[in-house]
Parts: sequence; C-alpha cells; structure tokens
Amino acid sequence: MQFSKKSLLFLIFGLLLSFVLVACASEPDESGNNESEGDGEGTSEEEAVEGGELVIANQSDAVSLDPAGSNDTPSSNVQANIYETLVHLDADMQLQPGLATEWEAVEDNVWEFKLRDDVTFHDGSEFNAEVVKANIDRILDPDVASPRFFLYEMVEEVEVVDDYTVRFVTEYPFAPFPAHIAHNGGGMVSKDAIDADYEAMENGEEPGTYISENPVGTGYFKFDSWNPGTEIRLVKNEDYWGEPAHLDSVVFKVVSEGLTRVAELQTGDSHIVDPLNVNDVEQVEGTDGVHVAPQESVSLSYIGFNVQKEPFDNPDVRKAINMAIDKSQIIDGIYNGIGIPAVGPLAPPVFGYDENAPGLEYNLDEAKQLLADAGYEDGFSTTIWTNDTQERIDAATNVQSQLKELNIDVEVEVMEWGTYLDRTAQGDHEMFVLGWSTVTGDADYGLYPLFHSDNVGEPGNRTFLENDDLDAMLEDARREEDEDTRLQLYSDIQAELTELAPMLYLHHQEYLLGVSDDVQGLTQLPTQILQLHDVSLKQ
Repeated sequence: MQFSKKSLLFLIFGLLLSFVLVACASEPDESGNNESEGDGEGTSEEEAVEGGELVIANQSDAVSLDPAGSNDTPSSNVQANIYETLVHLDADMQLQPGLATEWEAVEDNVWEFKLRDDVTFHDGSEFNAEVVKANIDRILDPDVASPRFFLYEMVEEVEVVDDYTVRFVTEYPFAPFPAHIAHNGGGMVSKDAIDADYEAMENGEEPGTYISENPVGTGYFKFDSWNPGTEIRLVKNEDYWGEPAHLDSVVFKVVSEGLTRVAELQTGDSHIVDPLNVNDVEQVEGTDGVHVAPQESVSLSYIGFNVQKEPFDNPDVRKAINMAIDKSQIIDGIYNGIGIPAVGPLAPPVFGYDENAPGLEYNLDEAKQLLADAGYEDGFSTTIWTNDTQERIDAATNVQSQLKELNIDVEVEVMEWGTYLDRTAQGDHEMFVLGWSTVTGDADYGLYPLFHSDNVGEPGNRTFLENDDLDAMLEDARREEDEDTRLQLYSDIQAELTELAPMLYLHHQEYLLGVSDDVQGLTQLPTQILQLHDVSLKQ
C-alpha cells in the first residue's frame, strides 16, 4: 500500500492511539475499537460454530437504515452489518482496507482509492467507481439534505478514473479524509437503490425513504425485515465477497427498559444487552452463564443548552450552570464511578485532546455571582429533556436537584429516542442530555459537527451555537496540514469553548454490554459499534 506524507502522519497517530485505548462502555449516542475485556470466551475462526440466530436486546430502535439518513448509534449498529465502507477502523482505531485495497494522497487535495473488483451488492449489481461516486454525490446533494453532509463537505468532485479507481478532489488539503471515508456514513449503497430513492423523491417521498425500507449493501449480512419499534432482522449473505459470517441471522430487538433487557439475557431470550445500565452490572455479574463486557470509549456525555433561547443566550448563565454542578455526584452516584470526568468535549484518546485545557470547575459561590451578574439572581424556570435511557434520566434528575441551589426550577421531560432526536434537531428544547462519539479518533469529528454553525440541528449542533470566530477556528484546524499546528489550533478551540460554554461536559463513559457466555468472538469498538462478522454461538 502506498502512503503520502499526510496519510503516514495519520497512521502514526493511529499507532499512538492504539497504545492508549484499552477496553470500556455507554448508551445511545450520536452518533460514534478494542476487543472487549470480559469477552474472553472468543474462539478462533477455525473453531467457530456455524449457524444460529443472535438476538441483541437494544435500548432503542434504528432511526433509519439509510447510511446517509441518520447520525445515531442505534441506526449505525444495524447499518454497519448491511453496508461496507472503502476503508474501516479496526479494534485499535487503525485504518484497514475494506472495499478499497489501497489509498494515497496523489496531490495535496486529491485522494485516490483503488477498489476491489470482485464485489457485488445484495441485489446482484456490481460495485465499482461509478457506485462510489453516486454514493458520495448523493450525500452532498442539497436535495437529500443528509445529516452526514459534514463528513464530505470538503469534496469538490468525485472523479471516476477507471472502473476500479476513484479520486476525491477536496476544496483544501484535509488530512483526516481516509478516517471520514471509514465512517459508517460512507457505507456503500447499491446504485439501483439510489436511483429508486431519487425516483421516490420525485413522487413526493422524503429522501432516503426507499433506501431505509429496502437497504441494499455489500455486507456479510443482508436485510430481511423491520417491524418498527419491535425488531430488525438480518440474514447471512451467502454470496459475500470475503469470508462469510458464522451466524445465520441477527435480530436487533427493541427492549427499552433496562431490567427487562437483563431479564432477557438471564432467560436466554437475548444473547446481548446493549447497553447494560450501570445499575444492572451487579445483577449480571451474579448470574451464571452471562458476563459484563466493558469497552473504553472515545465518547462524551453532556448536557447542552439551546443558546438561541433565553436565558441560555447569555454565556454567563451557561457558565453559572456549569460551575453549579458537582460532576462527581453524577459519575459516582449514577455511573458507579465508571468513566472519567470531562473537562471538554474530547476524550483523552482523541487526536487533539488537550490535557491542559481550561475547564469550568465546580464553584457554587462563583456560579451564584455569575447568575446575579446576568440578571437572574432570583433564578428562573426551565426544562431539561432526555431520551429514555435510565442513566440520562438520572443525570437530568440530579442536575434538577443541584440547580435548586441557584433557585433554578427545572422540569425533566423524557421522550422516545426518535422523537427526542427530531425535536432537539428542530430546536424545540431548552436544556438536553445527549452524547457524542468521536468515531474517527480525530478532533475534527469531535468538534466540527457539534459546534460549527453549518451543522445546527440534525448533523450534531443541537446547542444551535453560531459563532463566526469559532467557525473560522474550526475551519482552519481541519484545513491545516502540519500536525503540531493542528494540535495548537484545537487547544485554542477548546479554550474558546470554555468561554462560550454551550455545554456542560459530564464524562467520558465506558460502554457496557451484558453478554451470554454462549457468544463467541464478539468485539465492541471504542466507537460503540458491535463487530458481528466473527461472532458465533455455542450450540
């Protein structure tokens, strides 16, 4: 494989990152790579048992099965088994060949990928460079309005060099481009399905409707059925271009209540609980035949403020709330000490994390003074929204309690995952609890979607922060080729975010799974995505 200076730097970063990552866990995040500790039952491929149906009890249903149509983890976990990307991140967060066999930067702003020539889609159509162009062009199409547009917005043109060579011409040099191509948003959809989706749009359907209902990829599993709110079933792709999966089928079952998920695991009705609530760890550990699988993450849990709404349009109010919250109450009391406190939006393993970044430390007296300076000495009333994940509900309730010290009266509102995402994307909220996983391992993905004004709403910026200076800093950082300069820019950005305070950063969590001992070969990545290709079940 050939590598330019830029791609070599990226791989060096990946190697450094692999020494940092260990194994740990979380909850439904937006959306997003080490072997799970606790899954020591894995077998080699030669020993794997063929067949069987794996049942995963999930907290939430997928929002869409169109890889360009959503940016949440429950959707991505299903999509990752149907669709494949040109390259992918392995368990050590290092780039590996996928549908592309090699890649390099042939010019400062041109990346070239050589594609496999032996791949067909689930519908029998051929995978080639024209298909790659159709997929990326679709994400960039303003009529599609993909929430994953930000991943490829720097792409000016996708060039088909020949049947199995494609080039991406970017507006400016962009070192993390291969990592963005590895994101599930770059999952390749059949050209026939794309054409059918455009035809459905012409007939009045929403973009992605056809693809979500008829997902066609190249993956080792293919779509069988979806009963919304109940389950999604995938079946083995017998014609897979690589080594086929061991399992006959996988069911993603929606089980919203944590204790019910644990009961499913204990009775054998489900093989995996995703996520396992921290309060249920002891119960799983005390049950024969099942175990807890932790995985360190590159994710963030946070409470966001809608900065377009009073009183959160005042940064002093946002800072006051930050300084009024004792995070240790949440981490120790709700997450049982699992995870580490967050000073800013980036987890320590992410390129660009600054261990010396200034934070807003707990200081109740200063919080009261800031609130008084902002004109809210007597407090105010507001709401905090959360989806129906128990830890998030508990975190919201804890914040509700702590903010009474500032005479802030908070009402907690809980809603279903899909509704929650829709309404926070529309800006209906005031305060909200959510998470974000920096799935590329690069600060650009951990910051640009969450804080750039181009990404307000569904792509990730649900605080609705719009700041010209911050936008310019984020743009400079993603265009910078020199690694040291990029690191300094990201340090400056994290300091600026401390002043703007669009979020209360809670913690970088561990992901927790409850797993049957019958499950062999399971891996969960630090991005929270389950790897099911090598999974088998003891018979």
